[in-house]
Parts: sequence; structure tokens; C-alpha cells
Amino acid sequence: MKRMFLLALLALALPMAAFATNSIDFTNSGGTLTGSSAGLTLSGSTLIAVNGLDGLGLVTGSNLGSLNFSTGSLSGGNLQMGATFNAGGTFTIAGNGSNGIPNTTLFSGSFAGPVTWTLVTLANGTHNYTLTGSISGTWYTGQTVNGATVQLTINTGKGYFNGQTTISSGDTNVNIPVPEPGTLGLLGTGLVGLAGVLRRKLKA
Repeated sequence: MKRMFLLALLALALPMAAFATNSIDFTNSGGTLTGSSAGLTLSGSTLIAVNGLDGLGLVTGSNLGSLNFSTGSLSGGNLQMGATFNAGGTFTIAGNGSNGIPNTTLFSGSFAGPVTWTLVTLANGTHNYTLTGSISGTWYTGQTVNGATVQLTINTGKGYFNGQTTISSGDTNVNIPVPEPGTLGLLGTGLVGLAGVLRRKLKA
């Protein structure tokens, strides 16, 4: 009975030990953000930094590709004072072959949950808006992935968002599941050791 329990426990641990998560960070700059009750849309934003893609480390450049998205429709609040948007829409990150970044659509997906549009009034009376949401979709290798995006530094001065503005910068993290050969090796060594111990006890 005890032997069966140990085997079941190891069987459950194997898939968990086999994969870790590699987080890839994308920084974009510029682009036009437009909004209405139908949703928010960012177009024409340029990738200026990518960190953690295919072991490249931090890659920077004035134009590494593009990042565009649209949210679902408005579900609460308003564009001036803060709002919530439905899941859905589209989210696309594309590389253009610069500085080792693949020339392809790296990520294609949509917002997986509600998107928040938050207003903060700074001490000097100007207004900052932050867009936050989780995304899910397909990585260019065919894997299903998820992540989060925070489009920051949307400052409209002392006025409020009027339906269109240029963003300064944004940040998106995409989580890629990756196999961990080292962990599997350790697990295999542990299994061999455990088998040896069980064998000795059974013989005794």
C-alpha cells in the first residue's frame, strides 16, 4: 500500500517538475491609443527593447518590431475617470528581424480577463492613465502562453483623456513554459535511489 502511494506521488510530481516558466519582457514606445465605448485600441507602437527571448538577453533598438492591441467593449466607468473593459479583442507582438529578433509574429492572442483603465492625478495636477490586463494566446513556436501587460506613462496634462492620445511607453510580459532537463535529471536520480532503498527493504 505504501509502495503504491509513493509511486502515485512520483507520477504526480513528474509533470510539475518537467516545466518551468521563462518570462519575456517587451517594451514598446509611441503609437496612438484611441478609445470609445467599443474599447481601447493601440496602433503603430514600436518595440524598443526585448529581454529574455531565445537566450538573447536584453536586446534594444529604435525599431525591433511592433505591438498592437484592442480590448473588448466598455463594461463600466468611463474613459475620462477610469473604466473597465471586457475580455477579448486582439493582442499582437511582431519582430522585424532586427538585432536577432525573429522576423515573424511572436505572439498572437487576446485579453484573457477584464482590462482596467485607471486614472491617477499627480501632485502637479496632471493626469496619468494606466492600462492593465492579462493576455493569453499562441507563441510563434506554437505553444499556448499567457502574460500580463501594463501600458504606462499616458499623461494627458491637466486635461482628461479625450478619446485619443500618443503613449510614451508600455510594458508586456509573456510567460513561456520551458522544459527543465536539470530538474528531470535530479528527479531521475532520486527515483533510482528510492528504488534501491525499496528493494533493500523488500529483501530484508
